[in-house]
Amino acid sequence: MNTSSRFAFAVHVLALLSLQGGVPLSSEMIAGSVNTNPALIRRLLAMLSDAGLTTSQLGAGGGALLARRPEQITLLEVYRAVEDAQLFALHREAPNPACMVGRNIQGVLRGVIDEAQQAMEAALVGRTLADATADVVRSEKQRERKRRARADKTAVKTTKEQSRSVRAE
Repeated sequence: MNTSSRFAFAVHVLALLSLQGGVPLSSEMIAGSVNTNPALIRRLLAMLSDAGLTTSQLGAGGGALLARRPEQITLLEVYRAVEDAQLFALHREAPNPACMVGRNIQGVLRGVIDEAQQAMEAALVGRTLADATADVVRSEKQRERKRRARADKTAVKTTKEQSRSVRAE
C-alpha cells in the first residue's frame, strides 16, 4: 500500500524551473532542491518531456527548461504526466466471492473511487503551475517577514538588556 510522491516531485521540479527565467537547470541542481537522487530527477524529467511540459538544452550549461509558460501548464497535466494509476485502486486480487462483502465491495467502491478521482482532477485542472509557484513565493515572503520580526524583537530585547546593564553600573 504505497503512495507515490512523483506528483509532488514533479510540481517541485516545474516550480523550480519556472523561477529560473529561462536558465536551464541540471538534474544535479534540481536533485539538490528536491533532496533526492539525480537519476530519479532524470526519469521524472523524461516523463515531463514526453508530456510536452519540459524540454532540455544540451551541452555545457545545459539542462532542463519549461516547454511552455507556467500559466499554460495545469496541475492536472502534471499529474497525468507522472502518475500511471488512479487516486485509489481496488483490490489487487479478487475478494472472496463466498463472502457477502467480498462479492459486492468492488462494485460499491468503483462509484465512490470514480467520484473522488473526478473531484481531484477538477481541483487540479483549475490550478496552474503559475499558481503553485506564486504560492511558493508568497510563502517565502511570509517566512522572511516572520524571521525579520523575530530578529527585530531580539534586537529590541538585547538593547533593553544593555540599557539596564549600563544603568546598573
